[in-house]
Parts: sequence; C-alpha cells; structure tokens
Amino acid sequence: MIQTNYNPDVLTCLANLSNDEVFTPPNLVNDILDLLPQELWCNPDAKFLDPVCKSGVFLREIAKRLMLGLEQIIPDKQQRINHIFKNQLYGIAITELTSLLSRRSVYCSKTANHEKYALCTEFTDAQGNIRYERMQHTWTNTERSRSEGQKCAFCGASRQVYDRDDALETYAYNFIHYDFPDVERSRNDRSQNARNQSPIQKIFNMKFDVIVGNPPYQLSDGGAQASAKPIYHLFIQQAKKLNPRYLTMIIPARWYAGGKGLDSFRNEMLQDNRLKILYDFLDSFDCFPTLGHNQIKGGICYFLWDRDYKGDCSIFSVQNGIVKSITKRPLLEKNAASFIRFNEAIPILRKVLAQNEESFSQIVRPAMTFGFRTFFKDFDSTIPKENHVKVYANRTQGYIKRNKVSQSTDWIDKWKVIVPEAIGVGDMTKDIIKPIISEPN
Repeated sequence: MIQTNYNPDVLTCLANLSNDEVFTPPNLVNDILDLLPQELWCNPDAKFLDPVCKSGVFLREIAKRLMLGLEQIIPDKQQRINHIFKNQLYGIAITELTSLLSRRSVYCSKTANHEKYALCTEFTDAQGNIRYERMQHTWTNTERSRSEGQKCAFCGASRQVYDRDDALETYAYNFIHYDFPDVERSRNDRSQNARNQSPIQKIFNMKFDVIVGNPPYQLSDGGAQASAKPIYHLFIQQAKKLNPRYLTMIIPARWYAGGKGLDSFRNEMLQDNRLKILYDFLDSFDCFPTLGHNQIKGGICYFLWDRDYKGDCSIFSVQNGIVKSITKRPLLEKNAASFIRFNEAIPILRKVLAQNEESFSQIVRPAMTFGFRTFFKDFDSTIPKENHVKVYANRTQGYIKRNKVSQSTDWIDKWKVIVPEAIGVGDMTKDIIKPIISEPN
C-alpha cells in the first residue's frame, strides 16, 4: 500500500512550481531526514510534527522509514499503518489547499476517513492528524502602525495586503498565530481545559521527538515594490518553545547577516550551542534546481538542532552540489561579529587575530562619511575652481566647494577606496565589486 519505488514522483513535479513558499523535493527531504538518529525509525513511541505542511512530503517520507523500521515490532501491515498515522505523525498545514494536498500524499486520500480509500482505519474525522483551521491576523493599533498601516502582532503582515474576505487565504499561518510563551510550564494548565481546545491547540500540548519542515519564507509588508518581511525565523522560534528532542528545518541563509527583523534571531542562533549540524548551500539551485528566476538570494541552509547537545557545530559547505569542506567549529567565531560562511577562512582569521594588530575596521567609514547621501545632486560637473573638491555621485563625478563638506574633513586629503555598502542580485557570477580609487582632494 505504501510504495518504495516511484517514478515519476508527483511531489517532485510539484516542487517545480515553487515560489516564496517553496515545495521541497523528496530527495532533499531525505537528505534532511538523514541528519536524525537512525534509532528513531525503530521507535514506536517517537512522535513527529511538520508544522508547515505543503505537499506532505516530509510526513510521507517519515512514514516510509517507520514502515520499514517497525516491521519487526509490529509485523501486521495494517496495524503498523494505523499505529504510525494515528500515534506518530502530525502535521499543521499552511493553507486549506495544502491541507488537502498533504492528506492526499500521506493518507492517499484528501479525507483521512474516506470510506473506500482510508489508509488508516482508525481515523474518525476527515482531517486526521493533518490539521488546518482558517485564522485571521491580529492587527495592531499603535502610533507606528497608524502611520505605516496596521501590522499583524504575530507575523508582521500588512493589513492593507492580507485583510481579506472569506473567499481568499489570509496566510495567517496556524503555527505562529498562537501565543504560548512557556510551553513546559503551561502545558498542564492547558491540558486541563482540553475540552475547549481546537485540534491544533491539542497538538501544541503534545511532546514531540522531532519537528521538521520547510516554512514559508516571507510575507509582503506593504512597502514599496516587492518589499517583504522575513517570517521563517518565527517558525523556528515557535518550534523551540515546544521543546522537541530534535528540530530540523530548511530556510534561506540570509539570516547569517541579520537584516530586516533578523538581527535578534541571528544572535540567538549563533549563540545556541545546541545547533549540531549545518548544511550551507551558496546557491539555492543546489537545493531547488527548478526555481528559475525565483532564485533565493544568498543561498539556502538546513540544520539539526539537538536539545541535549552542547558543543561546536559541524558545518558542511556545499558548492555546485558537492560538499567542498567540513569543519566543526563555533557558529560565532571568537572576536567575529557574525557568522563566517567559508570554512577555509577560519584559519586565516585566527592567524590574523593572533597578531593582535589594529583592526581594519578602524580605517573603515560607513555611508554618509562626508555628510552626503549617495544620490545627492548638488554638485558642478564643469572644470573645478579654486577651493573645490572632487566628488563621486550618481555614477558620475563633479565638484563642490570644500567648505560644503560637513563631516570627516580630515579624510579629504587622504587616499580612499570607495566600495558599495551592498551589492548585486545574489548571483555570485555577476556580483563583482568595482571600487573607486579616490585620490586626495
């Protein structure tokens, strides 16, 4: 009833339709599941949760492993199916459509209790253990929100974009729109009120050995053009609150550098010595080869977080689909401000730091060093006059009176190298820094 050979795999085909909510190919799912201890597949008491079900591929591949691992413990095939699907596998879908799709790929029917095609004969309702409930965002009403437009208190979604009628998805993802600040402390209190809880709230009361998934990556924040707010970190933070034995997710690698809403998450991750394994892909096509123009800028990573582990992280650097280097080291190197992505750079950094020399940061200045924005236009492009200085702006050059420079005037008469603060479109073959050598004056 559960096939081990499949060609073509409909979920591989579906992964080709990816956008921001990226569907995960089965081969990649199995690479991620390989991070987990093998004894889990022989444990009839182990519980697994995918809180961001899209195609159901994670639960399906877990089910296949458990079917093999539990064959000696539960020899009867139907009893083994019933036990696995009823007692071990749980999912929370991200939309109504993906809930149907997930049930179809896991239970072989969009309804778990189908009278003819039910895989597990013990389910009594249509959703089984793959749950979805339509939710609304919780709109804030602060001084800032009145000026910028109301935002969701849980995910930061823009009310202007996501306050929708009943015919449309709200994208108020179930897993991150519940507030449980201390699961371990309040689990008993909530279990006493189980009769009043929704099926999803009951899932939150359970203890899981493994939480695994590929969360949605971002939501529009109502800003200009394609402005979007990262949200994948919210799923990781929420998963940690459930205190699983293991947590593994695949997410964009942009969090290494922090940025829009990610600075505190970056600091939290880099200082968490329970991160045991990190696979770092410089190019998102190595994970999702069919993304096309929807390339995920900055690459992709997936990790294994082990609740009971304390130590350095084994970092696998992958380029062009090949593991180029493996190093076991702290995610936050001593005296480093952020994660150093290239394993090869670590011994170089350590040699440099051992010299105890003045840091290069002492001779670097940020944007607006001289008091001007990069797009200012108040300069003369004609031949310079006396007491004028040369400026580079708007991809051209010109001259302004020296007394108009309001900051860092001591730097005017020094040699300088001017480089962009940020570059490019995320394509490492095109992102080439072209510095300007700025002579004295």
